[in-house]
Amino acid sequence: MIDTLRQIFATALKQTFGNDVTFVEPLVVPATNPRFGDYQCNVALPLAKQLKDNPRAIAQRIVDNINLDEFCQPLEIAGPGFINITIKPEYIAQQITTAHQDERLGVTAITPEGKTVIDFSSPNIAKEMHVGHLRSTIIGDSIARILEFRGHNVLRLNHVGDWGTQFGMLIAFLRQEKPEVLTTANAVAIGDLVTLYKQAKSKFDQDPEFKEEARQEVVKLQSKDSESIKAWQLLCEQSRKEFQIIYDLLDIELTERGESFYNPFLPAIINLLEEENLLVEDQGAKCVFLDNFVNKQGDPLPLIVQKSDGGYNYATTDLACLKYRIEEDKATKIIYVTDAGQSNHFTQVFQVAQKANIVPENVELVHVPFGLVLAEDGKKIKTRSGETIRLKDLLDEAINRAKKDLENRLESEGRNEDESFINHVSQVVGLSAVKYADLSQNRTTDYKFSFDKMLALQGNTAPYLLYAYVRVQGISRKGNIDLDNLEINKSIIIKEESELVLAKHLLQLDYVIKEVEKDLLPNRLCLYLFELSQKFNQFYDQCPILQAEEDVKLSRLILADLTAKVIKLGLSLLGISVLERM
Repeated sequence: MIDTLRQIFATALKQTFGNDVTFVEPLVVPATNPRFGDYQCNVALPLAKQLKDNPRAIAQRIVDNINLDEFCQPLEIAGPGFINITIKPEYIAQQITTAHQDERLGVTAITPEGKTVIDFSSPNIAKEMHVGHLRSTIIGDSIARILEFRGHNVLRLNHVGDWGTQFGMLIAFLRQEKPEVLTTANAVAIGDLVTLYKQAKSKFDQDPEFKEEARQEVVKLQSKDSESIKAWQLLCEQSRKEFQIIYDLLDIELTERGESFYNPFLPAIINLLEEENLLVEDQGAKCVFLDNFVNKQGDPLPLIVQKSDGGYNYATTDLACLKYRIEEDKATKIIYVTDAGQSNHFTQVFQVAQKANIVPENVELVHVPFGLVLAEDGKKIKTRSGETIRLKDLLDEAINRAKKDLENRLESEGRNEDESFINHVSQVVGLSAVKYADLSQNRTTDYKFSFDKMLALQGNTAPYLLYAYVRVQGISRKGNIDLDNLEINKSIIIKEESELVLAKHLLQLDYVIKEVEKDLLPNRLCLYLFELSQKFNQFYDQCPILQAEEDVKLSRLILADLTAKVIKLGLSLLGISVLERM
């Protein structure tokens, strides 16, 4: 709908003012208040300076040169020149019927011109995924799902931390303390491996002799010593198995390509920077000095790409990543989903990549930052002992709490359900609650983690949305109606105010998904789905469905079914499954 209006207004503006006038985009936006109609054209005010005319007079000229009688009420000019647009109910009814019969529910698809790489999750080998990995994993997955649904060719990459000094340290320690871990698959649980890693780090910091052994182990790894490589591969494989448990639980698909993958390409990055005259040697290290980055004293800050001992930094690997993704993966857009603390790092890497001509003009680089997950007291979320919470423990706790809530509700309602039903519903609700609580926040801000709030059946929560979907399935069961095979012989009827409000909101889906595609803020989709659920519940309470006369009953069933389909699609784009019963 909104795309049609924008095209019509763009044509009318050119006909009215010619091609020399600069128009403000977007020409038409959804109205922020129902009393302003359904949409607004806000272009008259910005045009007033260019045309040196009264904005209301400009708005009148636009209205005089546009004909929307087919699907709009007469246009209204309000305030300093806003043009209010109200869609006719009968046209809305036609669009609802069309969306209901469309497998994409009215959301258009693009033909991709290139490939989009999304870099997200990125845990570290020999460490457990913790609550800090939650946001990158589910925000990245949701963005990938939305872009894929719109038609983008998406490559989901997991840039795992699987290389570096820490591996030399850990392998050297395990040779001394638990040599069987380095020769036998599954010889140690990941939790025990984390403990051993902490012990290795402590020894590395305190024992100069062990520190040297660890460095020698790094040299062996870098020179592809067969014994060291085998030990490293066993550690990687054990960690991957643990990561996959989390990914399976969260329904996350990723292609792993860790830091080690780019090792062969690092010397070429140094050579390239040398050829572009970007390298400066500073205290034995090779650096690139950056524009607009200075220390507290005002001196230029360098980005170190090769340390004085010949080793490489994260920046070097990220430059190699960029080069490979552009040249080999043929990426035209590369999205990095990481915490906001890495914003400076990516700004610096992107700047160096631009200076070194690694990034062609047709390639877009995007950093998608996110804030912290905090406890309810506003502090970093940790265990009682001060440790970072393991992600698996957090997810298990959500499922267990959802199960307890469900069992209490079943008891109070006098319902008997078997164990498989209880376990399935508990898992879907628990995991959905965690995902939705995160995604419904503006990702750029920190948010407070609260099991009680996220599992509530009221408010902007996953259970509230799931319940709206379940309500529609309940109508189907109660009326013994196959919603997938409704026969529509004539135009549906939309008369009641709550029907009209719901129908108009359903037709906003295409606009909302395109907005999320553009700004990569999944919370906009969450808000849309929450408001849809609210509007559906108002419609459900005010408009009898199964008791209505036949034509009205069919129309309301279509509205209800389309609502359920939109909720199901929207939640799937957030990585959330629906339930037929709760």
